[in-house]
Amino acid sequence: MSKTIQSIKGMNDALPIANKAAPIPTPVWLHFEAVVRDWLAAYGYEQMRTPVLEYTALFVRGVGEHTDIVEKEMYSFEDSLNGDQLVLRPEGTAGCVRACIEHGLLYNQTQRLWYTGPMFRHERPQKGRYRQFHQVGVEAFGFAGAEVDAELIAMLADLWQRLGLTGLQLELNSLGDVAERAAHRAELIAYLEKHVDILDEDGKRRLYTNPLRVLDTKNPALQEMAENAPRLADFLGEESRAHFARVRQLLDDAGIAYTLNDRLVRGLDYYNRTVFEWTTSELGAQATVAAGGRYDGLVEQLGGKPCPGVGFGIGIERLLLLLEVQGINPPASNPDVYLINDGDAAGRAAFGVARALRAAGLKVVLHAGGGSFKSQFKKADASGARYAVVIGESEAEAGTANLKRLTGDGGGEQITLPQAGLAAQILAAA
Repeated sequence: MSKTIQSIKGMNDALPIANKAAPIPTPVWLHFEAVVRDWLAAYGYEQMRTPVLEYTALFVRGVGEHTDIVEKEMYSFEDSLNGDQLVLRPEGTAGCVRACIEHGLLYNQTQRLWYTGPMFRHERPQKGRYRQFHQVGVEAFGFAGAEVDAELIAMLADLWQRLGLTGLQLELNSLGDVAERAAHRAELIAYLEKHVDILDEDGKRRLYTNPLRVLDTKNPALQEMAENAPRLADFLGEESRAHFARVRQLLDDAGIAYTLNDRLVRGLDYYNRTVFEWTTSELGAQATVAAGGRYDGLVEQLGGKPCPGVGFGIGIERLLLLLEVQGINPPASNPDVYLINDGDAAGRAAFGVARALRAAGLKVVLHAGGGSFKSQFKKADASGARYAVVIGESEAEAGTANLKRLTGDGGGEQITLPQAGLAAQILAAA
């Protein structure tokens, strides 16, 4: 007999109750998503949705041909029907920009947009890093000033407060503009060539294709070399310096602490000027929970007219793991009423009462499957419901029901009410 089919490695289920294989339960997801919707609405951002499948060329052009994502991590394949090269999206910004260009959302107008959903990268699965992972992406188009850069960073500080999270640290850098990066790149390559003998395989591979990423190494043996490398900050022109100074000034005014990290470059080629990461020391190696920056050239790079852009992505799984580590649990979503019934007529009456209570805005679990009143009361207690409504054959005949406030031992005063008056009684006591 063949083994039971299981989920693909690195692609996890979410269940109502957490277990070892599905550590983040759906109530935590739902709570986070509700907070996110309210948070983004408060800043004037509107939701959009894009397909999970895109053309591979979108990410080769947008993310960068020589990035790790494109070279090693994308789930790309040929469409067997027409030969198109397709990919499961590895990140959200390129698809968002593609949709904006395709549907004319950026023509002489600004946009504040957000999206959420699964992304896919073929990486080695570990806690906080999965092959199917979920992100919230936030993008602002048409804003060239530093104010939106700072507001996006401040938005995240607000989100941490709304969720009750503490201890997150902000790292900040400026990558300058294209010409400034080109000048730095030339000097950096010359510097790295003098140290090629000590570079690891990743460093040698990136030397001429993505030398900035060589400085982002986690290899302890390369830290001294990276520390002494030419600094991009020394190549920034007057406009880039002024833009970055304005971002910092606004963050200082808002009381948002940050650390300057001139080796923060991000893993995607489209960034320019402001880049940032929010990190934690409580999740081991997977320290970054949100990151982003400015990408003023991406719209034009993907075929649109020049339009500045800036945004960020939040790793949802990492953030939810951090909530767990910090002992932050979502509010309970227990039912208001557990509806106990016994007998055919009682079952029919209970079915109608349940519908009426739900129509009044109450959360109701209707007992199904029979069982004694005693066993049903045990299930009512276990459900966490505030009330039990009990309908037997005599109540069904009289058009009444027994309402009982539940306590931990199933005790509490029981009163008999007309079935039509149950909702008003429960809502009045809330």
